[in-house]
Amino acid sequence: MNLLPTATSTDVEEQQPRVAVLPIGSFEQHGRYLPLVTDTAIACIVAHEIADSYPVHLLPPVTLSCSHEHASWPGTVSISAKTLFALIEDIRASLARSGIEKLVIVNGHGGNYVLSNVVQEANVDEPRMSLFPLSSDWDRARLHGELASDKHGDMHAGEIETSLLLHAAPELVRPGYESADHDGGARRFLLAHGMGAYTESGVIGYPSHATAAKGKAVLDSLTESFADHLDALGESSSGGTGRASGHGSHRDQQVLQERDHR
Repeated sequence: MNLLPTATSTDVEEQQPRVAVLPIGSFEQHGRYLPLVTDTAIACIVAHEIADSYPVHLLPPVTLSCSHEHASWPGTVSISAKTLFALIEDIRASLARSGIEKLVIVNGHGGNYVLSNVVQEANVDEPRMSLFPLSSDWDRARLHGELASDKHGDMHAGEIETSLLLHAAPELVRPGYESADHDGGARRFLLAHGMGAYTESGVIGYPSHATAAKGKAVLDSLTESFADHLDALGESSSGGTGRASGHGSHRDQQVLQERDHR
Protein backbone atom coordinates (compact mmCIF):
# COMPACT_ATOMS: atom_id res chain seq x y z
CA MET A 1 0.00 0.00 0.00
CA ASN A 2 1.08 3.59 -0.61
CA LEU A 3 1.14 5.58 2.64
CA LEU A 4 1.99 8.88 0.95
CA PRO A 5 -0.35 11.33 -0.83
CA THR A 6 0.37 11.83 -4.52
CA ALA A 7 -1.30 15.20 -5.21
CA THR A 8 0.71 17.89 -6.97
CA SER A 9 0.91 21.54 -5.97
CA THR A 10 -1.32 22.31 -8.94
CA ASP A 11 -3.93 19.86 -7.67
CA VAL A 12 -4.05 21.66 -4.34
CA GLU A 13 -4.20 25.06 -6.01
CA GLU A 14 -7.18 23.98 -8.10
CA GLN A 15 -9.01 22.34 -5.20
CA GLN A 16 -8.38 25.20 -2.76
CA PRO A 17 -9.08 23.09 0.34
CA ARG A 18 -9.96 24.79 3.61
CA VAL A 19 -9.19 21.77 5.82
CA ALA A 20 -6.05 19.61 6.00
CA VAL A 21 -5.97 16.03 7.26
CA LEU A 22 -2.90 14.77 9.12
CA PRO A 23 -2.56 11.01 9.78
CA ILE A 24 -0.58 10.21 12.93
CA GLY A 25 0.50 6.66 13.61
CA SER A 26 3.29 5.04 15.56
CA PHE A 27 6.18 2.61 15.19
CA GLU A 28 5.52 -0.03 17.83
CA GLN A 29 5.12 -3.75 18.29
CA HIS A 30 1.83 -5.38 17.26
CA GLY A 31 2.53 -9.00 18.09
CA ARG A 32 4.04 -11.50 15.67
CA TYR A 33 1.57 -11.04 12.82
CA LEU A 34 1.14 -7.26 12.38
CA PRO A 35 3.98 -4.86 11.50
CA LEU A 36 5.50 -2.11 13.63
CA VAL A 37 3.93 0.36 11.22
CA THR A 38 0.36 -0.88 11.89
CA ASP A 39 -0.98 2.30 13.50
CA THR A 40 0.51 4.46 10.75
CA ALA A 41 -0.96 2.21 8.08
CA ILE A 42 -4.41 2.37 9.66
CA ALA A 43 -4.27 6.15 10.08
CA CYS A 44 -3.30 6.45 6.41
CA ILE A 45 -6.01 4.05 5.27
CA VAL A 46 -8.64 6.11 7.07
CA ALA A 47 -7.16 9.42 5.89
CA HIS A 48 -7.02 8.29 2.25
CA GLU A 49 -10.69 7.27 2.39
CA ILE A 50 -11.53 10.67 3.85
CA ALA A 51 -9.58 12.47 1.12
CA ASP A 52 -11.44 10.43 -1.53
CA SER A 53 -14.79 11.46 -0.05
CA TYR A 54 -14.34 15.06 1.12
CA PRO A 55 -12.63 18.23 -0.17
CA VAL A 56 -9.61 18.12 2.14
CA HIS A 57 -5.84 18.46 1.79
CA LEU A 58 -4.23 15.11 2.64
CA LEU A 59 -0.85 15.35 4.38
CA PRO A 60 1.84 12.67 4.70
CA PRO A 61 1.80 10.72 7.97
CA VAL A 62 3.67 11.32 11.19
CA THR A 63 5.14 7.85 11.69
CA LEU A 64 6.69 8.14 15.17
CA SER A 65 4.73 9.09 18.27
CA CYS A 66 4.27 8.27 21.97
CA SER A 67 4.68 4.49 22.27
CA HIS A 68 6.47 4.37 25.61
CA GLU A 69 4.18 1.65 26.97
CA HIS A 70 5.64 -0.69 24.32
CA ALA A 71 9.30 0.13 25.04
CA SER A 72 10.17 -3.37 26.28
CA TRP A 73 9.58 -4.90 22.81
CA PRO A 74 12.29 -4.82 20.13
CA GLY A 75 11.76 -2.37 17.27
CA THR A 76 9.51 0.11 19.06
CA VAL A 77 10.58 3.75 18.69
CA SER A 78 9.01 6.72 20.51
CA ILE A 79 9.23 10.47 20.61
CA SER A 80 8.24 12.59 23.60
CA ALA A 81 4.80 14.12 24.01
CA LYS A 82 6.32 17.60 23.90
CA THR A 83 8.03 16.78 20.58
CA LEU A 84 4.77 15.56 19.07
CA PHE A 85 2.99 18.66 20.37
CA ALA A 86 5.63 20.95 18.84
CA LEU A 87 5.57 19.09 15.52
CA ILE A 88 1.81 19.51 15.13
CA GLU A 89 2.02 23.17 16.07
CA ASP A 90 4.70 23.69 13.40
CA ILE A 91 2.56 21.90 10.81
CA ARG A 92 -0.49 23.96 11.75
CA ALA A 93 1.46 27.22 11.48
CA SER A 94 2.85 26.24 8.09
CA LEU A 95 -0.62 25.36 6.80
CA ALA A 96 -1.97 28.69 8.02
CA ARG A 97 0.71 30.57 6.08
CA SER A 98 -0.49 28.80 2.94
CA GLY A 99 -4.10 29.71 3.65
CA ILE A 100 -5.38 26.48 5.23
CA GLU A 101 -6.59 27.44 8.70
CA LYS A 102 -8.19 24.19 9.83
CA LEU A 103 -6.70 20.78 10.58
CA VAL A 104 -8.08 17.36 11.45
CA ILE A 105 -5.72 14.88 13.09
CA VAL A 106 -6.45 11.26 12.17
CA ASN A 107 -4.94 9.40 15.12
CA GLY A 108 -4.09 5.73 14.74
CA HIS A 109 -2.48 5.21 18.17
CA GLY A 110 -4.48 5.31 21.38
CA GLY A 111 -1.43 6.17 23.45
CA ASN A 112 -1.13 9.63 21.92
CA TYR A 113 -2.95 11.24 24.83
CA VAL A 114 -1.26 14.59 24.22
CA LEU A 115 -3.28 15.09 21.04
CA SER A 116 -6.35 16.00 23.08
CA ASN A 117 -4.42 18.87 24.65
CA VAL A 118 -3.10 19.97 21.26
CA VAL A 119 -6.65 20.23 19.95
CA GLN A 120 -7.98 21.97 23.05
CA GLU A 121 -5.33 24.68 22.88
CA ALA A 122 -5.80 25.19 19.14
CA ASN A 123 -9.51 25.86 19.65
CA VAL A 124 -9.36 28.48 22.42
CA ASP A 125 -10.39 31.35 20.14
CA GLU A 126 -12.47 29.44 17.57
CA PRO A 127 -12.79 25.88 16.22
CA ARG A 128 -9.75 25.21 14.06
CA MET A 129 -8.74 21.64 14.85
CA SER A 130 -10.47 18.31 15.45
CA LEU A 131 -9.25 14.92 16.63
CA PHE A 132 -10.55 11.93 14.69
CA PRO A 133 -11.77 9.29 15.33
CA LEU A 134 -13.30 10.07 18.71
CA SER A 135 -14.42 7.29 21.04
CA SER A 136 -17.98 7.69 19.75
CA ASP A 137 -16.75 7.32 16.16
CA TRP A 138 -15.03 4.05 17.05
CA ASP A 139 -18.15 2.86 18.94
CA ARG A 140 -20.31 3.53 15.88
CA ALA A 141 -17.81 1.74 13.64
CA ARG A 142 -17.77 -1.31 15.91
CA LEU A 143 -21.55 -1.47 15.78
CA HIS A 144 -21.57 -1.07 12.01
CA GLY A 145 -18.92 -3.75 11.59
CA GLU A 146 -20.71 -6.12 13.99
CA LEU A 147 -17.48 -6.83 15.84
CA ALA A 148 -17.50 -9.62 18.40
CA SER A 149 -15.24 -7.82 20.88
CA ASP A 150 -15.58 -4.51 22.74
CA LYS A 151 -13.07 -1.65 22.68
CA HIS A 152 -11.68 -2.37 26.15
CA GLY A 153 -11.03 -6.05 25.54
CA ASP A 154 -9.81 -5.46 21.99
CA MET A 155 -7.12 -2.90 22.81
CA HIS A 156 -4.09 -3.76 20.71
CA ALA A 157 -3.44 -5.89 17.59
CA GLY A 158 -6.93 -7.31 17.96
CA GLU A 159 -10.10 -7.72 15.95
CA ILE A 160 -10.55 -4.15 14.72
CA GLU A 161 -6.95 -3.43 13.70
CA THR A 162 -6.49 -6.81 12.04
CA SER A 163 -9.82 -6.48 10.21
CA LEU A 164 -8.90 -3.05 8.84
CA LEU A 165 -5.61 -4.36 7.48
CA LEU A 166 -7.18 -7.56 6.11
CA HIS A 167 -9.50 -5.33 4.10
CA ALA A 168 -7.20 -2.52 2.97
CA ALA A 169 -3.65 -3.94 3.18
CA PRO A 170 -3.79 -7.74 3.54
CA GLU A 171 -0.15 -8.00 2.49
CA LEU A 172 0.78 -6.54 5.89
CA VAL A 173 -0.92 -9.35 7.86
CA ARG A 174 1.14 -12.46 8.59
CA PRO A 175 -0.19 -15.86 9.64
CA GLY A 176 -0.77 -16.35 13.35
CA TYR A 177 -3.53 -13.89 14.16
CA GLU A 178 -6.04 -16.73 14.08
CA SER A 179 -4.68 -18.14 17.37
CA ALA A 180 -3.31 -15.04 19.11
CA ASP A 181 -6.26 -13.96 21.29
CA HIS A 182 -5.33 -12.62 24.72
CA ASP A 183 -7.42 -11.03 27.49
CA GLY A 184 -5.35 -8.38 29.26
CA GLY A 185 -7.82 -7.94 32.10
CA ALA A 186 -8.59 -4.61 33.77
CA ARG A 187 -5.10 -3.11 33.15
CA ARG A 188 -5.54 -0.65 36.00
CA PHE A 189 -1.89 0.42 36.09
CA LEU A 190 -1.06 0.38 32.41
CA LEU A 191 0.46 3.86 32.58
CA ALA A 192 2.70 2.81 35.47
CA HIS A 193 3.79 -0.63 34.29
CA GLY A 194 3.34 -0.57 30.51
CA MET A 195 1.94 -3.27 28.23
CA GLY A 196 4.47 -5.87 29.38
CA ALA A 197 2.65 -6.25 32.69
CA TYR A 198 -0.49 -7.47 30.90
CA THR A 199 0.69 -9.42 27.88
CA GLU A 200 3.69 -11.53 26.92
CA SER A 201 2.85 -11.66 23.22
CA GLY A 202 2.22 -7.92 22.88
CA VAL A 203 -1.41 -8.61 21.97
CA ILE A 204 -4.44 -7.56 23.99
CA GLY A 205 -7.51 -8.41 21.98
CA TYR A 206 -9.25 -10.96 19.79
CA PRO A 207 -7.73 -11.04 16.31
CA SER A 208 -9.20 -14.49 15.67
CA HIS A 209 -12.53 -12.74 14.98
CA ALA A 210 -11.03 -10.45 12.33
CA THR A 211 -12.31 -10.49 8.74
CA ALA A 212 -11.84 -8.27 5.72
CA ALA A 213 -15.61 -7.70 5.57
CA LYS A 214 -15.60 -6.29 9.10
CA GLY A 215 -12.69 -4.06 8.17
CA LYS A 216 -14.57 -2.63 5.21
CA ALA A 217 -17.66 -1.95 7.32
CA VAL A 218 -15.57 -0.23 10.00
CA LEU A 219 -13.83 1.91 7.40
CA ASP A 220 -17.11 2.89 5.74
CA SER A 221 -18.55 3.94 9.09
CA LEU A 222 -15.50 6.03 10.00
CA THR A 223 -15.62 7.74 6.62
CA GLU A 224 -19.25 8.71 7.20
CA SER A 225 -18.52 9.92 10.73
CA PHE A 226 -15.92 12.36 9.44
CA ALA A 227 -18.71 14.64 8.19
CA ASP A 228 -19.52 15.49 11.81
CA HIS A 229 -15.99 16.78 12.33
CA LEU A 230 -16.21 19.07 9.33
CA ASP A 231 -19.51 20.37 10.70
CA ALA A 232 -17.86 21.02 14.08
CA LEU A 233 -15.25 23.13 12.31
CA GLY A 234 -17.92 25.08 10.45
CA GLU A 235 -17.04 23.52 7.10
CA SER A 236 -19.18 21.85 4.45
CA SER A 237 -18.89 18.12 3.91
CA SER A 238 -19.95 18.44 0.24
CA GLY A 239 -17.61 18.31 -2.70
CA GLY A 240 -16.42 14.72 -2.42
CA THR A 241 -17.61 11.50 -4.00
CA GLY A 242 -20.96 11.55 -2.24
CA ARG A 243 -20.24 8.23 -0.55
CA ALA A 244 -19.98 9.78 2.88
CA SER A 245 -22.66 12.42 2.95
CA GLY A 246 -24.48 10.67 5.83
CA HIS A 247 -23.69 11.02 9.52
CA GLY A 248 -23.96 7.36 10.50
CA SER A 249 -26.94 5.06 10.12
CA HIS A 250 -30.14 5.61 12.08
CA ARG A 251 -29.66 2.24 13.78
CA ASP A 252 -26.14 3.09 14.90
CA GLN A 253 -27.23 6.49 16.21
CA GLN A 254 -30.11 4.94 18.17
CA VAL A 255 -27.93 2.29 19.79
CA LEU A 256 -25.32 4.87 20.79
CA GLN A 257 -27.98 7.14 22.30
CA GLU A 258 -29.40 4.26 24.33
CA ARG A 259 -25.89 3.39 25.55
CA ASP A 260 -25.20 6.98 26.60
CA HIS A 261 -28.31 7.03 28.81
CA ARG A 262 -27.57 3.80 30.65
